[in-house]
Amino acid sequence: MINALLWAPLAFGIVGLFLPKRATGWWAVLGTLVTLGIAISMVTGFDSGSSGLQDTVDISWISGLGVDYSLGIDGLNLFLIVLTSLLWLGGTAFAAFRPQEKPQLFFFLMLVAETATLGSFLAQDLLLFVLFFDFMLVPFYFLFGAWGSDRVGGPTAAAATMKMIVYTLIGSLLMLVGAIATAIISADGGHLTFSIAAIQQQGLGVDSQRWIFWFFAAAFLVKMPAFLLHGWMPDAYRAAPLPVLVVFSGVLAKVGAYGFLRIVLPLFPAATVEFQTVILVIALASILYGSVMAFTQTNVRLIAGYSSVAQLGFITAGIFALRADGSDGAILQMVNHGLVVAPIFIIVAILYERTGTEDIREMGGMALRAPVLAALFLIVSLATLAMPGSANFIGEFYILNGLFESKIVFAFVAISGVAMSAYYALRMYQRTMHNRKPDGIASREIGLRDGLVLAPLVLCILGLALYPQLILHRTAPTVQQTIAKVTGGQAPEAQLAQK
Repeated sequence: MINALLWAPLAFGIVGLFLPKRATGWWAVLGTLVTLGIAISMVTGFDSGSSGLQDTVDISWISGLGVDYSLGIDGLNLFLIVLTSLLWLGGTAFAAFRPQEKPQLFFFLMLVAETATLGSFLAQDLLLFVLFFDFMLVPFYFLFGAWGSDRVGGPTAAAATMKMIVYTLIGSLLMLVGAIATAIISADGGHLTFSIAAIQQQGLGVDSQRWIFWFFAAAFLVKMPAFLLHGWMPDAYRAAPLPVLVVFSGVLAKVGAYGFLRIVLPLFPAATVEFQTVILVIALASILYGSVMAFTQTNVRLIAGYSSVAQLGFITAGIFALRADGSDGAILQMVNHGLVVAPIFIIVAILYERTGTEDIREMGGMALRAPVLAALFLIVSLATLAMPGSANFIGEFYILNGLFESKIVFAFVAISGVAMSAYYALRMYQRTMHNRKPDGIASREIGLRDGLVLAPLVLCILGLALYPQLILHRTAPTVQQTIAKVTGGQAPEAQLAQK
């Protein structure tokens, strides 16, 4: 089942290359639908009381180097896999409703990207994780560069894509060096292995952990992106085709946060405790910077992009609170953010088709003749600002609770980000849906096709608001085990004093 989940998108993509252009998009939608069905079936069969891996595959791949084809599902990745499958279905369906240049190649790359992303979440071998992590760059390089848009007064799509690749590739190369060093040092002359579980049992010395920690941290912080490592984001977001941006922003940023939980905390526990404060400072800087930039932007893409920087800062803070409730909230918030940012970019595309602009200063008056679109956007906006009663509120509550228990000063600073998110989310909604309608703007209701894409995502937001325990109940055992391995059941300060 897990192999079918991983390779189904790629298989559908290859077949789609040989189909007529008119059928390619819908064939790709079928592929993503099948993948989502498999993911949902794995949720229904998941043992929520177990903290170990389930539905595992472990086959020797490159025996001479100790590399295994090892896959598995647990509380850390279960709902990130479902999120990936769901958003790929939405983004692919939205693209299928519109004509695409070279559709066979476009949808093939989309499905290749889904397989690469799923592989990053499923991999339980360190080198296999690195390979999938790096492979994700390939389809997005072509999707951004070939199908992206050149912006007046800004860099071309090719230049923006190259900038993104340079940033992320440097981080990926650092991670590759770190992965090889981790396996060699942990083996200490014995059997070489890249198995994450085996390396965790063998352990690394504190001195080795210190420098390898930053190799992995750099790769994950660039992918998110975090403050000071986000330089590629504005140009790439402006250039990217919107259906691609739905999955890129909704899913790929989460791979970095997930990497901290899957790799950094279990393999480098001493370094995690030692550098906890440094990472929390980076996380808080991302929250403040992302929030301030979001409410100073006028381009709706960049408002959503900088809000993602802030939200990923919250998620990082939850993980490095080094408490179970903080990490539980981080996983819930990863899913919440994906479910919120994907509809935002779909709505951005719908608004652009009606207005011919992505500048909120030139929009307005949409709600008058498009009440359904306005209602859907309102739900998404309220979830973005973590309105009480939403799953986003529960996620941020868990994260802040973990911070209060661990680093109370950081928690007070993080709260300011909650207040700022209310401003930029409501500002974006008010400027696009209300105010006076500019001349020449087509104000009409959302079409059935776009409604079929957008409504299910909004229903998922509402569903998690009513029952966030769907995720929290299944993540808790694995999260508690992961945090316990870092802190040994003690506060991080006590653990560091022992080290």
